Amino acid sequence: MNEEKLNISIRKFLKNVGISSQRNIEEHIREKVKSGLINNSKKITIEAKITSKELGLEKTIDGEIEIEI
Repeated sequence: MNEEKLNISIRKFLKNVGISSQRNIEEHIREKVKSGLINNSKKITIEAKITSKELGLEKTIDGEIEIEI
C-alpha cells in the first residue's frame, strides 16, 4: 500500500469536509441570528459523523461552537 498516496487522499477529503462544514455551519448560525432565534452569546452543541460502508466505519465526533453576540 502506498502510504503517501493514502495520506494525501485522506487529507484532500478532510480538507473538503472542513471547508464545506464550516460554510454550512456559518450559514445556519447567521440565519438563526438574523431571525432572532439566537439572540445572545451561547455554546451550540454539534456533532459530525464519518461513515464508510466499505470500511465498516461509523464514527461520531461531538463538540461545541461558541457564538458571541
